[in-house]
Amino acid sequence: MVFHSTFAGLVDQVRAGLPRVKRWYCVVESGDMVPTWAQDYDAVVGRDAAHRVEGPWGRSGDDLLLLYTGGTTGMPKGVMWRQDDLFNVVGAGGNVALGIPPGESVEELVGRLDPAGRGLVVLSACPLMHGTGQFTSLIAMNLGGAAVTLPSRSFDVGELFASIERHRVQTLVIVGQAFAGPMLEYLNSNPQRHDLSSLIMITSSGVMWSQENKDGLLRHLPHVMLFDSYGSSEAVGMGGSISRAGETATKTATFALGPTCAVFTEDGRRVAAGSGERGLVAVGGFIPMGYYRDEVKSAQTFRIFEGQRWSVPGDWAEIAADGSLILLGRGSVCINTGGEKVFPEEVEEALKKHSSVRDAVAVGIPDDRFGETICAVVEAAPGEAPDLATLSDHVKSHLAAYKAPRHLVLIDTIGRAPNGKVDYKRLKTHAIERLGKG
Repeated sequence: MVFHSTFAGLVDQVRAGLPRVKRWYCVVESGDMVPTWAQDYDAVVGRDAAHRVEGPWGRSGDDLLLLYTGGTTGMPKGVMWRQDDLFNVVGAGGNVALGIPPGESVEELVGRLDPAGRGLVVLSACPLMHGTGQFTSLIAMNLGGAAVTLPSRSFDVGELFASIERHRVQTLVIVGQAFAGPMLEYLNSNPQRHDLSSLIMITSSGVMWSQENKDGLLRHLPHVMLFDSYGSSEAVGMGGSISRAGETATKTATFALGPTCAVFTEDGRRVAAGSGERGLVAVGGFIPMGYYRDEVKSAQTFRIFEGQRWSVPGDWAEIAADGSLILLGRGSVCINTGGEKVFPEEVEEALKKHSSVRDAVAVGIPDDRFGETICAVVEAAPGEAPDLATLSDHVKSHLAAYKAPRHLVLIDTIGRAPNGKVDYKRLKTHAIERLGKG
């Protein structure tokens, strides 16, 4: 077990219950001490290469990588990826967004590098513990490139842009609005502070990324391509959306359907383009084996449609007449109000278009008449104090009236996780308590 010295106290509390762990390696921060029951990680990896031991087990494409989901709609689940499947699903040494084909051999990939041996430089602003940061970093390394990480444990926009400038980063990885919002605010206040000319692409995955924010970033970075990737820990490559300066804008949450992606009704019938029918998004091809030690949830997510195995993470969508995918939201947080299903994401995107709203989440509040009513949990923009009537009218100008919030709870911060995700359960409980609806 490798851990950072910041977590030494926490690890010490649980290690007695983990008798099969043979060694504890501590990565020490300046000023911290290595616990007596652990070894210094730097001292171990710094040994002469001759003393390193190669394992006798060899390597296989069947070796597993366990990636844990964010757990925003339940307990985190360990997604079991065969390494061969994962290598192929993240491009097999290529990059679809940049037009780089898969590699045919290690020798060919080496031959693609420039004479200086410099490959693609990627900076992940989000944690590497989840798929968005981890998989994009793997893509860079599979291309013979480099993965840059930020030195601080919390997100600092100034540090981010300084790192891009210092390392001549070409691709920046973020998770939607939680990162893109502060980035745009910083650029608006400091438009010429950093040389960002090396940047060719900003890619995001995991949560909504509004077109309004994309347009703002492109005003400052007209040379950059914005790639909005639709996928999850257990379903990679469901769709994508590209935005460039001077091109017709794509609506938020609208994606080109991935090559192995389809939409099915709950009984397994394929949804036709332009039908207006809603269904569950599914991706085939290279997909995980299931969730670690969780057969029930594995059966719920990994299903057989049309005689083929698909990964179905729970997102609902429609397919437009032109074949594009219109993402509605995750069914597990869907609000049922008066028999109508409302996906929080569409309400949240409408709320965040109001100038007084910095961030917002929509949750369902118990109601005797309607079953649930919509509550807007809002983090106000600095110096603003939005009221329910104003925000409700604003939402009605974008969506059907029944999707407008009937309650408002103002909060200091939405409290997004470092990966940009929201804890809906926590915010719903907070809203119910604040409104006295428990």
